[in-house]
Amino acid sequence: MALLVVAEDDCDIREVLLRLFRRDGHTVVEAENGETALREVLARPDVEAVVTDIDMPVMSGLELCRCIRADKDRARLPVILVSGSLMPGDRRPRQVEATALLSKPFRPAELLGCLRHALEAGHETGQEPCVCGHDTCDHP
Repeated sequence: MALLVVAEDDCDIREVLLRLFRRDGHTVVEAENGETALREVLARPDVEAVVTDIDMPVMSGLELCRCIRADKDRARLPVILVSGSLMPGDRRPRQVEATALLSKPFRPAELLGCLRHALEAGHETGQEPCVCGHDTCDHP
């Protein structure tokens, strides 16, 4: 399966995410903030996707996504933003070119479906983020 970097500052939520992805067969590198996640992404050329919370100390998930897009070697890496605080219509995920957006709380199947879709489809510059877990999403 895939090598993932998961960035989440809440240790309980991070542990749930790690367990979920590992049970699905993925190898997971954990990070407690965006800065640590960025270091891991840049140090590991075989990372296949990033799943990140938005609101974190040191570096937010939005800034992490922006930095990944600015790196020519990682610009097409799928980045899934997960947030419980984003308001409908917030354009920041589009501005940082996130691959997908999933709102908390979510069901495990929604997150895994979102990840599978992102891994299969990849990331194209300028694409509109997929809003996962909603009726408008074209995958489970």
